[in-house]
Amino acid sequence: MLADSHCHLNYKGLVEHQQAVLARARARGVTAMLNISTRESEWDDIVATAEREPDVWATIGIHPNEADTYPDVDAAKLIERARHPRVVGLGESGLDYFRDTSDRARQQASFRAHITASRETGLPIVVHTRDAEDDTAAIMAEEMGKGAYPGVIHCFTASGAFADKALDMGLFISISGIVTFKNARDLQETAARLPIERLLIETDAPFLAPVPHRGKTGEPGFVADTAKFLADLRSEDVEELSRRTAENFHTLFGKTRA
Repeated sequence: MLADSHCHLNYKGLVEHQQAVLARARARGVTAMLNISTRESEWDDIVATAEREPDVWATIGIHPNEADTYPDVDAAKLIERARHPRVVGLGESGLDYFRDTSDRARQQASFRAHITASRETGLPIVVHTRDAEDDTAAIMAEEMGKGAYPGVIHCFTASGAFADKALDMGLFISISGIVTFKNARDLQETAARLPIERLLIETDAPFLAPVPHRGKTGEPGFVADTAKFLADLRSEDVEELSRRTAENFHTLFGKTRA
């Protein structure tokens, strides 16, 4: 029982042989996959995949690097599209100051729109943050002051202090295959101490394939390898960690239980 809380099944590298990718994931015990959107232009395809596959769900959102391209995607549009029964989350949204391909003010406005939609719908926001830790934390805290909303920090690579702030706000933290990399010592230290009841696992496929698949196209089935590494890191039983993180997935993304 494993859940891949973040993958891109409609991205190049996976979409061309999507059925085989899904079959390999299921063979490794993956029972739930969340197919994440990053652009409005892909929403229909991502939702269609979730309609077709009973163990795949969808999000609706705009990646911060795409914020300039879709300035008209506001909270109202997100809320309307999120009514679909297979749409269980919003995003990924957030801040990316590493690539800086979208204006930072536009990124921040888009992020706030996603949070507003999350607050209004009760659906979790999937948060992307890269080289923007302070602004991400400040916006999340300010928006939390307007009313609570659920969410997850996806592909966590930030500091332990940021993890503590996210946990204090009631958010979940999702660990990707990066944790298996030799140079990820700080991340490993944080991952080892995260409370099990707030922990998710993801692949971010087709990116970030974990050891022993590094350099290959990532697949949802590789979440099993990250789970094994995390269990060893935390001195926990891999079956129990897999079960608990899958339960956490369905708790956070409650529409998946319908």
